Amino acid sequence: MTLGRGIFLMTIGLILALAVRDRVGTFDLSMIGWILTGVGLLVFTLSFLVGPARTAHEPDVVDEPDDVDEV
Repeated sequence: MTLGRGIFLMTIGLILALAVRDRVGTFDLSMIGWILTGVGLLVFTLSFLVGPARTAHEPDVVDEPDDVDEV
């Protein structure tokens, strides 16, 4: 869950909800758009509450000069 996914879902959802007035079979695209907007808002909110994704701790690499003279 990232901030970008939430924004993407809200964008697609609002396009379907506000710009498309059609049905595909028994599916109302406007309602699907509102559902996607709600899910995107939830993902967007949770990304702020959870914070950055945790990764495995990698040791810090320190670039120290060698004391050996190269020939």
